[in-house]
Amino acid sequence: MKKKSALAKSSSALRVICLGVWLTVLVAGVISYVLYPHLFTAENIAAFLLRFRGEIWLIYFAMSAFRGFTLLPSTPLVIAGTLLFPQQPLLVLIVSIIGILLSSSMIYFFSEYLGFSDYFENYKPELTYKIKAGLEHPLGFGLVALCAFFPLVTTDLVCYLAGTTKMNYLQFIIAVFVGELLLCSFYIYFGGAVMNLMH
Repeated sequence: MKKKSALAKSSSALRVICLGVWLTVLVAGVISYVLYPHLFTAENIAAFLLRFRGEIWLIYFAMSAFRGFTLLPSTPLVIAGTLLFPQQPLLVLIVSIIGILLSSSMIYFFSEYLGFSDYFENYKPELTYKIKAGLEHPLGFGLVALCAFFPLVTTDLVCYLAGTTKMNYLQFIIAVFVGELLLCSFYIYFGGAVMNLMH
């Protein structure tokens, strides 16, 4: 019993630490984005990545994978990839999609690990059930895919919501894949032309 109690306490302490670190990163990311939006343009991200020529693909992938914890949009990062590697659009697409799917999966399981699901099931069981039922409905699949595709809606919030309500993971990740594949393909293959028209 004492061992179980000690394990429970250490697990609880670790959750609190993870929550604190996540909130710190989240708040820092949002504040930085609001105060210094110019730092998060595709051009500046590309310039930053060029400092790591030897490990540029690794850094790009890591930024794609961990960006979700900050709730910062993925659009500038994807476009930065097209600016850096204009002759390798397929590789940019593959790396971007894998990074986004990994990020979405980590957020999904991270929200459950932090106890968000237990909290809402205990204090808002009816709302949790309705949201989960809605997300797992065939139209819910389309909604998740649409959120992943629509650039003005952050996919990461949907990932947290899906993890919190314990939406079926396979349905969730396939929906994210479909939406993000369409969006990233558009940015990578047509984004340059759109940006030229805007200038």
